[in-house]
Amino acid sequence: MRKWFLAGLCSLVGSGLWADGEKSGVFDYYVLALSWTPNWCALEGDARDSPQCDAGKGYGWTLHGLWPQYHQGWPSYCRTSERFPSRSQTNAMTDIMGSSGLAFHQWKKHGVCSGLSSTDYYALSRDAYASVNRPAVFRKLDRAVELPAKVVEEAFLKANPDWEPDTVTITCKAGRIQEARICLSTDLNPVPCGRDVIRDCTMKDAEFNPMR
Repeated sequence: MRKWFLAGLCSLVGSGLWADGEKSGVFDYYVLALSWTPNWCALEGDARDSPQCDAGKGYGWTLHGLWPQYHQGWPSYCRTSERFPSRSQTNAMTDIMGSSGLAFHQWKKHGVCSGLSSTDYYALSRDAYASVNRPAVFRKLDRAVELPAKVVEEAFLKANPDWEPDTVTITCKAGRIQEARICLSTDLNPVPCGRDVIRDCTMKDAEFNPMR
């Protein structure tokens, strides 16, 4: 009996049904996640020998992903009848995402829950990225600094005066500023983030590395 149960469980996992029943296209809003690439490189990218961390690449706030979100929780790895993106599609996203591997992973985990084709999902991701005014001040740093995470949030709010404070949250990781996460409606208008998204970093001395 136990052998039969384990075989059945493996069959479910292999068939893609292991997704808590999430249905593609059913969600409440999007979270647009922007990573500060120099900090990501210091934490992970350099160890991976990622090309986007090479000197002269000039990556700043890059698109981590556009994530379908519920008012509480989020779907992922939804079942979809849409085709997975081609290599040329993922390669075309490297200008704002840094790598084609990230573009593919974001489709596989989050894009499949959008209800969109990969072509439309990447197009919407690009539109969402373009809709945000990324503060220019951070591109002018010539050395690493320590600053309160609140300063980064305030810079985004100043650059995007139509946002409310609960539209954006700043996250930290290992003592560094990690991401700016912006909540957007399905037609990309700023909206309040849910309680499970608003988890502002409270560090007063978070490291912020300059662009390479």
